[in-house]
Amino acid sequence: MKNYKIQLITLLAGSLLVGCMKKDDPFVDRVVAPVLVVVDNAVGDGGGMNGEPIVSQKVSGPVTLAVRVFELDKSGILNYKVGIDSIPVTSLTIKLTKRDGTALGDLKTDNTGRASLTKTWAELGVTAPKAGSSVSLTWTGEYKGQAFARLSRVQAVN
Repeated sequence: MKNYKIQLITLLAGSLLVGCMKKDDPFVDRVVAPVLVVVDNAVGDGGGMNGEPIVSQKVSGPVTLAVRVFELDKSGILNYKVGIDSIPVTSLTIKLTKRDGTALGDLKTDNTGRASLTKTWAELGVTAPKAGSSVSLTWTGEYKGQAFARLSRVQAVN
């Protein structure tokens, strides 16, 4: 009986160790983004805390889309007096597209790291905008040889 208990414990311990093996995700290749892309005028957080920030724009007016791009200097991360510094990325080319691949424009960041574009709802593909109409967007670019993409959405309000 004692031999049986030892074998059972060994089997359980072995199965637990097998379940602890780290496996790579075969579907998503995760790479740290080279920049922080903050969507201006987003409801809530336009930075990294929301996967798809939503920007509300009036049905009757033009649609202004803007982002701010920062490089994060983490050299002072262990010093609470310094922390992480956000440095604006200047003269960076960003391409704005709809999720279906339709190009909306090429933008370039200014001295503050901001890039903006103004379109009409019709130019965004919404011919008769009403409250709740939305367009899913992708901001893409390349910084220091590494590509990045930021998702967002613009939604019509009264």
